[in-house]
Amino acid sequence: MAEARKLLEEMNDRSREVFRRVVEGYLTSGDPIGSRTLTRTMTEKLSAATIRNVMQDLEYLGLLDSPHVSAGRIPTHRGLRLFVDGLLELGTVESEDRKKIEASLTDSDSDVAAILDQVSATLSGITRSASVVLAPKNQESAVKHIEFVSLSPERALVVLVFADGHVENRVFVPPPGQTPASMREAANFLSSIADGRRLSELSRSIGKEIADRRQEINTLAHDLVETGLAYWVNTGDRSERLIVRGQSNLLDDSTEVANLERIRTLFDDLERKRDIADFLDLAESGDGVRIFIGSENKLFSLSGSTLVVSPYMNADRKIIGAVGVIGPTRLNYGRIVPIVDYTAQLVGRMVSDRNKG
Repeated sequence: MAEARKLLEEMNDRSREVFRRVVEGYLTSGDPIGSRTLTRTMTEKLSAATIRNVMQDLEYLGLLDSPHVSAGRIPTHRGLRLFVDGLLELGTVESEDRKKIEASLTDSDSDVAAILDQVSATLSGITRSASVVLAPKNQESAVKHIEFVSLSPERALVVLVFADGHVENRVFVPPPGQTPASMREAANFLSSIADGRRLSELSRSIGKEIADRRQEINTLAHDLVETGLAYWVNTGDRSERLIVRGQSNLLDDSTEVANLERIRTLFDDLERKRDIADFLDLAESGDGVRIFIGSENKLFSLSGSTLVVSPYMNADRKIIGAVGVIGPTRLNYGRIVPIVDYTAQLVGRMVSDRNKG
């Protein structure tokens, strides 16, 4: 936020208006915005050549991009972030949308999980995007069994069986690239370590597993690096790599080949556990609506996607779950953000009221 304000303050009025109109035009149409289009909408009467010069300056700053020569400009992910943080004007939730959201929460005969499934379907329909709903975390009872069921490429069901006998079904959007087989593997892993743990304790256990896998990778990789058959590159938490050279030499040593395959397997395992840990941590990520654009969207990092998510709270103002929308970066943020916020408030109120009863 502070960075956005600083950058916007450094722009003159002309640059700010050109930038805002390009972004707004792109979010409305999905098409690149050309200088001639802006000559008809700018507050100040400017020539197309003058506007092109301003666009070039904004492109140099990394805020706009040219998808094709002379095809106009579109905002970059950095530009969208600047717009969202500094220039976004939020609308209000339309009356028709309010009615649909409220109607999805009024089935008094259904349990919380069933109502949240209705909320998820309604949110998806209203926003014409994928929806994600994290159901209230069970604070007391331990988890006995976990199962994931793929409903579609963008929707999955997690079945939680608790030690006290009750069962919860929660619909969510799985990380991209997940298959029924990979979800079965994740469920088997979680069930194997559940053993009387609560969900929060499961998250900590996965963190320990990740640390153990990293240590095992480092131990196995050390021997390959020492022999000069490989070298290690670590440029950040998510991008460490073991780069192997002289692979033909490894063919003469079955032990080295086995170690290399083991390292590759461990890397894959590490990434799966990170996906699971990210999912379990999502509802803990802070108050208010949060927007993750493009590469910022680590959990649901679909190409060109945006995640708009808001936690909801119980009567004690403790975060107990989250609702959100996943769609292209060209979302109507001014409309979507208030819808997600309004839905989160109603869900929190519904859960609190049911707990009182």
